[in-house]
Amino acid sequence: MIRVAAAEVFRVQGLCVPLENVAAAAHVSKATIFNRFGGRVGLIEAVIDDVVAAELRGIIDDARSVTDVRERLRHYVGAIRDLQYRLPAVNDVLLQEFPDSAQLMDLCRVGGAFHDELVEQGYAAGVLAEGFTPGDFQAMTIDNALALKYGGRPSRVDYDRRTAFVLGGICRSAQPPSLAAEQGVLPAAT
Repeated sequence: MIRVAAAEVFRVQGLCVPLENVAAAAHVSKATIFNRFGGRVGLIEAVIDDVVAAELRGIIDDARSVTDVRERLRHYVGAIRDLQYRLPAVNDVLLQEFPDSAQLMDLCRVGGAFHDELVEQGYAAGVLAEGFTPGDFQAMTIDNALALKYGGRPSRVDYDRRTAFVLGGICRSAQPPSLAAEQGVLPAAT
C-alpha cells in the first residue's frame, strides 16, 4: 500500500514532495514510513524502478535500436525531454537531489555512459556538431530539469515547440525552405 501510493505521488509531484503527502496518500503516518523504509531515501529506493528507472533505461534501449546515428541523437533528446515534462521525478534524478541513494546515482552513471556512447557515435558518423561533449548532454538535461522544476511550466505545445528548436537549431537552414520544412527544421509555409 505504501509503495503503490509513494510511486504515484512521486511520479506526479517529484521525489522532493513532502513525506506527509505520501503518508496521506497511503493512509499511514509519516512515522510508519520511517519505520518501514528508514526515511525518504529508503522509500525512493523501494519504488524507483516503478517511478522512473525503467522508463529512463527504456529510452536508452529505444535510442540504441535506432540505426541512423543522426536519428538516434534526435530520438534520444526528444524522448528524454518528453520524459522530463511528463514525470517530475525524472528531474529530481537528473539534478541528483538525493546523492545518498545508490540507485539514483547509478541511474545518473548509466545516463552519463550513454552520453559518452552517443558522442563517440555522433563523431564517428560525422553528424555531431564540432565541440559537442558528453557534458553538453548533461548540461542540456540539467538546464531543462531546473527550468521545469523551478520555472514556470510551459504548455505542452510550447514545450514541444521549444524541443523542436533544441533539435533543429534556432537559425534558419542554408537549405531551400521547402526542403528544410520537409526535414522538420523549419515550419511549413501556411
